[in-house]
Amino acid sequence: MRNLRGSRVLSAAVVVVLLGGLYALGGLRHPISLSAGAAPRPRHSVPVTSVVRACPAPGAQFSRGGGLAVMAAPASLGSAGTATQSPGRGSSSAGQGGAVVTRLAGLGSTTPGPAVVSITKAGTPRLATVSLDRTGRAQAAPKGKPSATTVVSTAVRGGVVVQASGSLAQGLEVEQTSGANLPTAACSSPGTDFWFVGPGQRTAGRIQVYLMNPGSQPADANVDMFTDAGPLQQTTDNGISVPPHGMIVQSLAPVLRNSRSVTLHVRTSVGQVAAAVQESTGTGEGAWLPRAQAPATHLVIPGLPAAAGSRQLYLAVPGVKDANVKVSAVTSRGTYQPTGAGGIDIPGGSAAEVSLASLAGIPAAIKLTASTPITATVMIPGGTNGSPGSFTAAAPALEEQGVVADNVTGPGRVSALVLSAPHATARVSVTQISSAGSARRTQTVQVKSGKSLVVALKAVPGAPRGAPFAVVISPLPGSGPVYAGRVISASGAGGTLQAMLPVASALTTVPLPPVRSAAIAPAP
Repeated sequence: MRNLRGSRVLSAAVVVVLLGGLYALGGLRHPISLSAGAAPRPRHSVPVTSVVRACPAPGAQFSRGGGLAVMAAPASLGSAGTATQSPGRGSSSAGQGGAVVTRLAGLGSTTPGPAVVSITKAGTPRLATVSLDRTGRAQAAPKGKPSATTVVSTAVRGGVVVQASGSLAQGLEVEQTSGANLPTAACSSPGTDFWFVGPGQRTAGRIQVYLMNPGSQPADANVDMFTDAGPLQQTTDNGISVPPHGMIVQSLAPVLRNSRSVTLHVRTSVGQVAAAVQESTGTGEGAWLPRAQAPATHLVIPGLPAAAGSRQLYLAVPGVKDANVKVSAVTSRGTYQPTGAGGIDIPGGSAAEVSLASLAGIPAAIKLTASTPITATVMIPGGTNGSPGSFTAAAPALEEQGVVADNVTGPGRVSALVLSAPHATARVSVTQISSAGSARRTQTVQVKSGKSLVVALKAVPGAPRGAPFAVVISPLPGSGPVYAGRVISASGAGGTLQAMLPVASALTTVPLPPVRSAAIAPAP
């Protein structure tokens, strides 16, 4: 009872103080008004002026060298396919800039590694070979022995960092390539949170996660793992120290033994890293898993090609709640539920594999709706030596534009885009820009609501036969959300799939959030 009376007395005192303050302001002969602030202004944006990307394979012993494909598509591209500075979308303030490719230092370094490539021209794709890193020991001796509950970290040499500024940072896309200039993966920007989903140790005998630190301060990372059997509770894989300008690799196969599907969640507690995951059947370099979109209740997996072979859908449910997942295929004939993809129930904290055999040979996107947040990847037969398959992963709709740095067409290879509009009709501009001179080709395509469309990427007019080229995909005003994937296959009907990649947004500007204010102020 005393507490109740005390609360009433305190409330009354607060009211008195507040009224006294208002009276004092009133003595200044200014009436009082309560304001919620000005109406929010239209959203503004600033140009992208600096971007960092990190790639594990170029220059590494396990990849036998490899290389890079770099394309910057700034806010304004001239008619010849090269960048011009104009006031549009803030490009005039970005400046020409440049991009420098430096080596990672393996064991770490206080300064960036030596430069191996410099790029000064925006608007034209650049392919570069990176020689093997022979500057020192290939790796540091691992501490401890791998076991079913212990993961060993090893510092390795190889890998590069791309630091771009000015117009070279706008619309930047970087892909690592094999010795035959075949793209193997998109290079990541440093971050604090990464998701990867794919087949488990039964399919991929070697599963390795690469952690790269392009910064000048050490970073601490954790890798959370869960499989079709549930989360790995007793695995020691926390507090991984990644040295500045260094790269750490971990072999996860021993702790993922007998798993059918696996999900890896890489997060940092200190600093930022760029993460990549490589899977192999045991021989050859294998395949790189694309980074999957963060868990959500609505997802789209773009870019399933017309290539033959089964479609294996890998689903991850990271939360504690069980998930009911509905699967739809967005094809050239419309959206429907494929055979074997009815309501799928998956326990929380686990991963699952679902076979979608009825989609073999059908270009499509996969639309997922779940009762609790999930993320996902699709595997299709194909890829380089030792690959369990080729992969595409859940990705957001394109914002502003999407860029694909390395495409090829010619003897033995054809490239294509698979564009999908699961929600509303989409209209996009597709521009191909050759790495040889100023040759380019632009077309406008429409993707009807609820359907997918394959856009064949033919040789760029005026470019030498077989010359690599970049592609810029730009949603036009009024377009519905569009999702894109790029595929490279062997020539001929039903050709073997060689590379597959979901297309991510490559921004030239960064939107600024509106500023709201609330204040008590005297009115004039």
